[in-house]
Amino acid sequence: MSEDTIRLVTIGRIFRRRWRLLAVLAVVGGLVGYGASVVFPPRYTTSASVLLPGQWEERELLTQVDIATSSTVVDRAASTLGWQDVSAAELRDHVTATAADGNIIRVSGTADTPKRAQQLSDQVAQQFVKFASRIAGGGTDSATATEAAALRKQVEDTNRRITALANAADPGQTVESVQARTELEKLSTSLEEAMTKLDEADPATDKAGMVVMGQAARPTGEAPPTRMQLTVAGALLFLLLAVIGHLIAARMNRRLRTEPEIAAALGSALLGTVDVPDARRGEHRTDGGGRPRRLRRLLGVDARWDLPTPRRSEDEAGRRIRYRRVCARLRDELPSSRRLLVVVPDGDEIARRAARQLAAEAKSDPQLRVVEVSVDRPIVPDRDTESGALVVLSPGSWTTEELAGIAEACADGSHELVGIVVADTVRARETRPAGPPPDDATLALAVPGRATGGPA
Repeated sequence: MSEDTIRLVTIGRIFRRRWRLLAVLAVVGGLVGYGASVVFPPRYTTSASVLLPGQWEERELLTQVDIATSSTVVDRAASTLGWQDVSAAELRDHVTATAADGNIIRVSGTADTPKRAQQLSDQVAQQFVKFASRIAGGGTDSATATEAAALRKQVEDTNRRITALANAADPGQTVESVQARTELEKLSTSLEEAMTKLDEADPATDKAGMVVMGQAARPTGEAPPTRMQLTVAGALLFLLLAVIGHLIAARMNRRLRTEPEIAAALGSALLGTVDVPDARRGEHRTDGGGRPRRLRRLLGVDARWDLPTPRRSEDEAGRRIRYRRVCARLRDELPSSRRLLVVVPDGDEIARRAARQLAAEAKSDPQLRVVEVSVDRPIVPDRDTESGALVVLSPGSWTTEELAGIAEACADGSHELVGIVVADTVRARETRPAGPPPDDATLALAVPGRATGGPA
């Protein structure tokens, strides 16, 4: 598993190098979302407002919200509507209520057409008002209403008699007359306060006067999620899954990228690193041509996305110097026969181009024979006149197990690994005629032994 930190530059690299694939997946996700909108019919929602006069506490408003969505209210609304294709149980899932500011209960209904949504909201609001008024005693409990009216009448009669007694009392200014009138006035005041408290405590006069604030508006648009929302959500979901899939694949990538890791997996020494100009297409293809390759090229997946951006290289003369230094080191490693088998993993286009350039630079000293070996079942030709094998490969393309299989195949063919050459992709500058290498470079290649003292 790769331990590289996932950064924004990694996300940007995915979008830059896989934009065609991401665009195709986004279109597919949009089509899936559109198909989901076809399977699930559109819904329309509207609300009817019910005003609750008087003073209400928050918990009392929540109680009224529960009453508005209760099965009793919804069942009565369903019975009044008489829809044959929708049951009362289904309507309960399509009715909601919320408490708004100003003691207002908003009853919302959702249906498959704007007209039905309007009818459902209006009918539930009306049934809610009727049911709440019945609970509060607004005209349904005749006995209680009669007793309350009789009590009020008796209090009013008593208050009138007290007033008459106060007026008929001794108009003199004696202590007894003043005290009598004062006591009668206090009694009258107490009766008025009792009547006021009785009226305030009566729910029929305070909280039973709920009214529906007009007819619900007919909806003009679909309720979320709309068809457009489902389409956009599908496209974004597929795009997000594609990016996450790329990141997971990068984290799980076990391909070797550094030169020490490659040398340890093959069990040989690194002779040098050579540069191969970026051809902009066709790098790191892992299987044959035909329609699958054309499809991968069209989608932009024929090249690795998780490799760093190729660095800018020197001119052609500088790249040829690296090849010639590798050839010089090979001459130091080989015996007098100077014949060598160059092993290239099948499907590694960068390594194949590097091996051909290396053979062209070596000419016949040493004499190199390039063979491609499958990494699934590697088979290397048996040793003939070669003095060993040289492995040429690009970094970030093969795992430890695959490279170990190539090393074992070389050993089975009686080939001793004399070294490894790593081929890096570089961005070539403007092409210019490649002249002969500098004089000091020619002298360095002609001197026996290692000219540079280490890998290039």
